[in-house]
Amino acid sequence: MATTLLLAAALVVATLVSVTTTTRPALAANGPAWPIDTWGTARPGDNVIIKWDEQLLNTIRRHPKLTGPTVAARAIGILHTATFDAWAAYDRDAVGTRLLGTLRQPEDQHTPANKEKAISYAAYRVLTDLFPDAANRSFYDAQMSALGYTDLNDTSPPAVVGNTAAQAVIDFRHGDGSNQDGGYADTTNYQPVNSWETVNDPWRWQPLCVPLVPYGTPCPSPTQVQTALTPQWGTITPFALNPANHMPYQLGQLPGPPKLADGSYDPSDIDTALRDTSNLTDAQKARAEYWADGPQSEFPPGHMASFAQALSRMRQNTLDQDVKLFFALGNALMDASISAWACKFDPRDNFVRPITAIRERYKGKKVTSWLGPGRGFGQVSGEQWIPYQSPNVVTPPFPEYVSGHSTFSAAGRTVMGIFFGTDNFNAKVTIKAGSSKFEAGTPSKDVVLSWKTLTASADDAGMSRRYGGIHFRTGDEHGRGLGKVVGNDAWNKAQSYINGSATEPT
Repeated sequence: MATTLLLAAALVVATLVSVTTTTRPALAANGPAWPIDTWGTARPGDNVIIKWDEQLLNTIRRHPKLTGPTVAARAIGILHTATFDAWAAYDRDAVGTRLLGTLRQPEDQHTPANKEKAISYAAYRVLTDLFPDAANRSFYDAQMSALGYTDLNDTSPPAVVGNTAAQAVIDFRHGDGSNQDGGYADTTNYQPVNSWETVNDPWRWQPLCVPLVPYGTPCPSPTQVQTALTPQWGTITPFALNPANHMPYQLGQLPGPPKLADGSYDPSDIDTALRDTSNLTDAQKARAEYWADGPQSEFPPGHMASFAQALSRMRQNTLDQDVKLFFALGNALMDASISAWACKFDPRDNFVRPITAIRERYKGKKVTSWLGPGRGFGQVSGEQWIPYQSPNVVTPPFPEYVSGHSTFSAAGRTVMGIFFGTDNFNAKVTIKAGSSKFEAGTPSKDVVLSWKTLTASADDAGMSRRYGGIHFRTGDEHGRGLGKVVGNDAWNKAQSYINGSATEPT
């Protein structure tokens, strides 16, 4: 694994060096940190790429049960592929991912107004396909009206370009194996080896009864028992991954959770997880909650998109720049979801979450655990251990290895670092005193989270899941390595469409 991580880092560094001469001046590494939470909110001057990205993120926030990290990542990838393909018709070099250069418009038509219109009709068509209910459509209709596009059946060339580009992407993605038409329901007949009440194999994922019930008591309702989220995801059609194994071309297959010389799983990660989660400070709690990205959020891939929005506003990106940035970013996030889920539902592992592993390993022994909202930390019997998470979440409904947060964050920061030509970030976010959603009075005073580099922010996202009792050290670190290479591959593949060298649809 050390070789894999070094390879990933070397690839990213090499790519950064190759683009620094063509990107804008580097972000400042020193001086006062800039507030990413302030720059992350919608502004009247946002270009249409950011406006439609925010429409999608708001839809994800409104529909946590219909999305989740996998569906959200795919939606970001589809939206920004369709908008890129529409924009490419008004660029001298770029070609679309599905129709290549067949939509190319005369050069005298390559105007900002035509680009904005084509992009908006493409975005509208994609979002109404992904989220077709009337309530969502009303938001998209309002966005079109605010942009001045009151005729949704417009047959002008830019509208036709946008609709045609989007429909080609939509048609392709309806057959990608995600089962969009079936509500993304499992197509693999996946069955966990453990039930919520019985651990048949302590090294495999266990669905939970959520909210948790006292150890040994019945689950009040079958609807409270977790169902595995999109087990089929690791097999859907990627953007830039190796189709043979749905891993990055440069990486191959990850080694899996750590094992001892005799081939059995190494329990040291469980002991580390128990130490990581004991007696959290206010700052550690703030990190765990800030990065949690659970229900009513944009989920981890959307968090990276919101960071890209903030950077775009702060750097005053042009429309053309954001088309390219979000095209590469969206597909990196989609591919990150595919690679991470290929690992999670690899039948060789289906690895256990800390809540099950700690309870099984320390059953009958005293351990330090969070005691629940407002109760702090204290000693409990091992089988009563709980993570520092919302009682309505506890732990996500899918296996542990690898960390999706780590993979998404590393993929996102890799693309953004390449685009801006630097890893410098120097951003901060302020967690207000008493703002915790499930721990009253926490933090006791304002906590400022700050990151000098994009890498530091991505690593913070991964570490936050260890503080929160959701992931092990290995799942986090391997996810970081995976995300780096996913982001690099997606960036390189995106360049073939941006520079027009692509000769086949993706």
